[in-house]
Amino acid sequence: MTERKVEQAKADRDVTREELAETLDALSQKVDVRTRAGEKVDATIDKAAEQVGKTVSAPAAEKVRAGARAVRSNPLPLFAAVFGGVFVLRFLIRRRHAHRKQGDAC
Repeated sequence: MTERKVEQAKADRDVTREELAETLDALSQKVDVRTRAGEKVDATIDKAAEQVGKTVSAPAAEKVRAGARAVRSNPLPLFAAVFGGVFVLRFLIRRRHAHRKQGDAC
């Protein structure tokens, strides 16, 4: 092989490595569901705050953003509240249904 062909092969190798690294980065970003979901949540929060800002005052919109950030940083209390609410609601519905069944039996 001539010196020129060796240099060309090395240059081609370097370009291929760069392209492969870029492809791997793009694939890893697509596969990173958690980060993509977080970005989607952030975009939704911003959109909701923007809508609130159009409907009410700017300070109210900022409070929505701050509340959303607080929930995003620590979602456990919100999850527990929703879970507890669903549990209580299901309990009340079952109780009411059982009470109606007793009334029908009489």
